[in-house]
Amino acid sequence: MGPQGSGKGTQAVRVAEALGIPAISTGDIFRANIKGDTELGRLARSYTDRGELVPDEVTNSMVRDRLAQEDATGGFLLDGYPRNAAQVAELDAILEGSGTALDGVVELDVAEDELLERLSRRAELEGRADDTPDAIRRRLAVYHEQTAPLADAYAARGIHARVAGAGEVEAITAAVLHAVRQLTD
Repeated sequence: MGPQGSGKGTQAVRVAEALGIPAISTGDIFRANIKGDTELGRLARSYTDRGELVPDEVTNSMVRDRLAQEDATGGFLLDGYPRNAAQVAELDAILEGSGTALDGVVELDVAEDELLERLSRRAELEGRADDTPDAIRRRLAVYHEQTAPLADAYAARGIHARVAGAGEVEAITAAVLHAVRQLTD
């Protein structure tokens, strides 16, 4: 977990590859549907273009379906989910229903000025409509209000680790893998 621009997507791919499990990104699922101009994609775009998050019921259904796929039976890494307390409860229910449990939550910690710089660069490079300065500020505010508090909830369960998300990508990956190993030992 971490705010937009913290490197979650980059680290999710690298860590999942190192662990031999799929990285499951709600953002990637939404972007694929947007690119494919599916009904879900149009619905998701209507929210993301305004800098808003896609409603929980849509996101939860996608995650439930994705976790039921065969490649996720041996483990998985979630990128960008859960993002609020209601999604935590839904994820707990999904996992309980499948007889599994969450092993750990790694939070990428990045200073806000670094996040703004990264997101502005991403907007320029990728031309993303959801990375306007106003949309970035709204998403970061929502993150601080709804998602950041989840770190305390997971820490209370003894399954949370915080990792510095600034610096060389390889060093961050090593730190995340170290945190994962400590959480799962």
